[in-house]
Amino acid sequence: MEKTCLNPATLPAPFGYSQIVLARAKMTVYISGQVPFDTQRELVGKGDKRAQMEQVFRNLEAALKAAGATWKDVVKLTTFVVDFQPEDRAMVAEVRAQYVSAESLPASTLVGVQALAFPDLLVEVEATAVID
Repeated sequence: MEKTCLNPATLPAPFGYSQIVLARAKMTVYISGQVPFDTQRELVGKGDKRAQMEQVFRNLEAALKAAGATWKDVVKLTTFVVDFQPEDRAMVAEVRAQYVSAESLPASTLVGVQALAFPDLLVEVEATAVID
């Protein structure tokens, strides 16, 4: 897969993501929003955004592996956080940094939301990857 991250001077300098990602590959992988359920569909981290975010990224990693992709193949992440507060951004960045390649940062969007699909869900993340 050929991937180029662009951060042109005509856009604000990003921190922790790329403004633009160009990708050429044979297959695009769209991963549905992952929530903090384990494989038994049990909620992980009730009331704890960090614990939920960590489970979400474990789920994303499992989804990428199932598709034959890795974190280096991810070109876009969208993160949804219930009752987002400015201090939540640092937590999101810390958990993300354990998975996302610093050399090839995906395009990213972080959205504060009122609620998610089920009670007690505090975070959800969807991903797009491209692979050869």
